[in-house]
Amino acid sequence: MTLDPGSAAIIQLAWARHLGLDDGAFAASLSSGERMVRADEAAETVEFVRLFGSSALVGPQWVIDAAAGIPDAEMAHHVTLLTLTRSHGGHGLGSAALFFADDLPLRQPSEELTVSHGNPEAIELEGLCPPDDVNEVRLSELENRYTILHEVDGLRVPVACAAYGEWEGLLAQMGVLVDPEWRRRGLGSVAASIAAHEALAAGLTIQWRAEVSNTGAVALARQLGLSTGGIQTSVHLG
Repeated sequence: MTLDPGSAAIIQLAWARHLGLDDGAFAASLSSGERMVRADEAAETVEFVRLFGSSALVGPQWVIDAAAGIPDAEMAHHVTLLTLTRSHGGHGLGSAALFFADDLPLRQPSEELTVSHGNPEAIELEGLCPPDDVNEVRLSELENRYTILHEVDGLRVPVACAAYGEWEGLLAQMGVLVDPEWRRRGLGSVAASIAAHEALAAGLTIQWRAEVSNTGAVALARQLGLSTGGIQTSVHLG
């Protein structure tokens, strides 16, 4: 679905604040065609963000200087930041595709579902999923959780959870986790639709961050109808 221009402006504002830039920085960058930079000598993380055609780089001055002649398309690759920061211990984090939505079609389940808002069910589900998936979604950091329960041998067990947390007071950062034994049945889509509509009803714009190598998360974002907005590439220093 297409984002309203006002929603795109809200997204740009949220990211400008996250990166410590002026509120109108992304709009100014789009007009000038120049990359925004902010030197932070105490930064433990270097972040490059490409958003709706504008780009920003935040980190120590030495990495800003080293990146000055590198095109945005190349900066978006994690290997580029790793190469630039290798001598300063650069490692980890990777590249993530950014998806957004200010309206989504409601996905109706094929059967009646039981949905829990409780934390214990979400924690139980995390114990059923691979650690890499748990670490990427980070349900514990998303305070509004919607866990689909399924009855197995008389017990209700969690099979999928979608959650969101307020991000910079403007966006709803989304995450979805599904028990591997229950994947490919549409439960992730249904859970995500429930959480997304709750977030939209709260007046927030949806943000979905998916590691570029996580084909399942990227495919789910597109399946839900979210719009591609950009990419975030990050490395830790030291």
